Amino acid sequence: MKTLVRILGLIAGLLLVAILLLYIFNYEYILRGLSVVYFKGHTTAYIDDHPEFSNRVIPAGEQPQPWPSHKMYNSAAPTKRLEQTNRDLGTVAFMIIKNDSIWYENYTEGYDKSSLTNSFSMGKSITTALLGKAIKDGYIKDLDQPVTDFFPEFENPDFPALTVGDLSSMASGLNWEENYYNPFSVTARVYFDNDIRKIARDLRIISEPGKEFEYLSGNTILLGLVIEKATQKDLSSYLSESFWKPMGMSGDALWQLDSDESGMEKAFCCIASNARDFAKFGKLFKEYGKWNNTQILDSAFVATAIKPRFEASPQYGYGFWLSEYNGKEIFYMRGVLGQYVIVIPEDDLIIVRLGQKLIKRNDEEEHSPDFFIYIEETYKMLGND
Repeated sequence: MKTLVRILGLIAGLLLVAILLLYIFNYEYILRGLSVVYFKGHTTAYIDDHPEFSNRVIPAGEQPQPWPSHKMYNSAAPTKRLEQTNRDLGTVAFMIIKNDSIWYENYTEGYDKSSLTNSFSMGKSITTALLGKAIKDGYIKDLDQPVTDFFPEFENPDFPALTVGDLSSMASGLNWEENYYNPFSVTARVYFDNDIRKIARDLRIISEPGKEFEYLSGNTILLGLVIEKATQKDLSSYLSESFWKPMGMSGDALWQLDSDESGMEKAFCCIASNARDFAKFGKLFKEYGKWNNTQILDSAFVATAIKPRFEASPQYGYGFWLSEYNGKEIFYMRGVLGQYVIVIPEDDLIIVRLGQKLIKRNDEEEHSPDFFIYIEETYKMLGND
């Protein structure tokens, strides 16, 4: 018994020392991560983690604009491969929109058309949409406006000016480590820490901006700060008035904050909404910024956003991922657990998938294998109808 007491005492002492070290070296956010993730039975962030954080409401308007149902709504069965993939990867929402009508729709695991789940990095595309709206509204001049117009501390005499377009197109040259699985990385810190404004403003330019693509969540966080300062509005309010209300979203959404009600939205991720409403951003960009005959975004901005900025990096534009299928151009929004809004303009097709996990891509792959599975099986379903 005495030996057991000693062992338990030693373990308690080690835990106490570990906790003290986390606080001493400013890693106490890891404790919040343990509480939110591991103590809830998960090993990483998960699709319905928004109740574990403070959130700001993105109000919908009083006049929702529901998607029409296609005349062939749910007339085709999913392929066996699609069913198996969705089952294996924990898909909770899968939707095919053809000619701006819902052609197929399915929900599982107790989720439905109004269930809120985490956008993860699909939020980067939405933040880029906010940039386009801020430009159209005159708060920001254009994609070439220097970040130093808003935050002079990003002046670096060794390099050309960092622009808002550099942030959106992931070409900032900032000193950021993009690592989702290292608890000591800055990416983990901004998910669980309580002051992302400070983290973003402490970043520094270490290589020439505007030269090459490097995917960094810090770019979108800093872009969010620029939009916030330029508009003098919090991102949720600006998103509501710019898109959520004009596009007739089906319900309120939530945007995770870094702390309490006065906190900052996690501009790089974490909008809790549903498949039908996420899909509307696909339609908006497919229509070059027009919604029901109203030009919400400048068409030239949209055309720029959904084309590659760099010849060496054809997989990314401004806030959107780019690919192709059988010669057809694709742009899409994506999140870390396989959240997708996939748009194939040539066929007037939008595919939405929300779920628990994805097939991890190899280092040489720009797009996850499941992304192509969803596209291939959708075309099989359309062909079998």
